[in-house]
Amino acid sequence: MHLSKELVAASATPLVLSVLSQGDSYGYAIIKRVSELTEGEVQWSDGMLYPVLHRLEKQGHIVSEWKKAETGRRRKYYRLEPGGLATLKEEKKKWTVLNNALSTLWEEKPCLI
Repeated sequence: MHLSKELVAASATPLVLSVLSQGDSYGYAIIKRVSELTEGEVQWSDGMLYPVLHRLEKQGHIVSEWKKAETGRRRKYYRLEPGGLATLKEEKKKWTVLNNALSTLWEEKPCLI
C-alpha cells in the first residue's frame, strides 16, 4: 500500500501533536513512533518532519529546548504547549468526523448502478 503525499501531509500536524501529547520528544523519536503506529506505512524523512515542527513552533503550538540525552549527545526536544493541546483537540474532532463518515460508507453495501 502507498499513502498519497496529500494524505501524509494532511495527517502530519495531528500525528506530531498526538505524539507530543504523550511527552516531550525529539525528531528521530517522532519519526520512529509514527512509523511504529502506522506499521511502517508512513515513513517520514527529516526533510518532511522538521518543517512541520518549525511551523508548529512558530505558531506557538510547541516549544523546543536543547537537552543532553542519555548518550551524552545534545538533542532538540519538543514539548506541546497549551495552544497545541487546543489545536490537537480540534484536529481530533475533524478526523473523527471524517473517520466516522468513511466507516459508515464502507460498511454499507455499495450501490452500483
